[in-house]
Amino acid sequence: MKHLIVLLSSLFVAGVASAETGDAAKGQPIVDKVCGACHGADGNSTSPIYPNLAGQHPEYINKQLNDFKAGLRKNATMAPNVANLTTQDMLNLAAYFSAQQPKVRMAKDAALVAEGQKIYKGGNPGSGVPACASCHGPTGAGIPVQFPRLAGQHSKYVLSQLKNFRSGDRANDGGKMMQVIARKLTDHEMQAVAEYISGLR
Repeated sequence: MKHLIVLLSSLFVAGVASAETGDAAKGQPIVDKVCGACHGADGNSTSPIYPNLAGQHPEYINKQLNDFKAGLRKNATMAPNVANLTTQDMLNLAAYFSAQQPKVRMAKDAALVAEGQKIYKGGNPGSGVPACASCHGPTGAGIPVQFPRLAGQHSKYVLSQLKNFRSGDRANDGGKMMQVIARKLTDHEMQAVAEYISGLR
């Protein structure tokens, strides 16, 4: 399993946009005009269907924006919003959101949290699911540049992305890493992991 994770990790890294410099101050006007309505002015979304971007690694944000614009990641809401962004705009947005402070959130379902913790920290050896912590870190902080921050993300959003990876509706993960993993997770396991992640800090 360790060899598989190392291999998939190297493939994922190859798919991450290179780290260039963005200007957070120049990103803020774009946030105020375009992004804030869904993701919050400070990157902390109040709606569970939109991801929190505060504190996310800038390289990851930049890659997702570029993937949306190129059509590699499909979303009816994001497509028109990224259409007119320049390469520098996307770097500036990444710099802005990464500099914001994530808000502490609480998980709601204690039973699901307990189940999700087991999978997040230890995976499911029986079905070949690796521990989420091996890539996203024990506290969900992620591992720059390779893996995104998950801590405190809305459980509803995490669940939707796991399902999208499983169905192939989201396929912009390097080496199909998340697609492979998601197809091994049951619906209940996805719900449990998503709930656990929502309370990480």
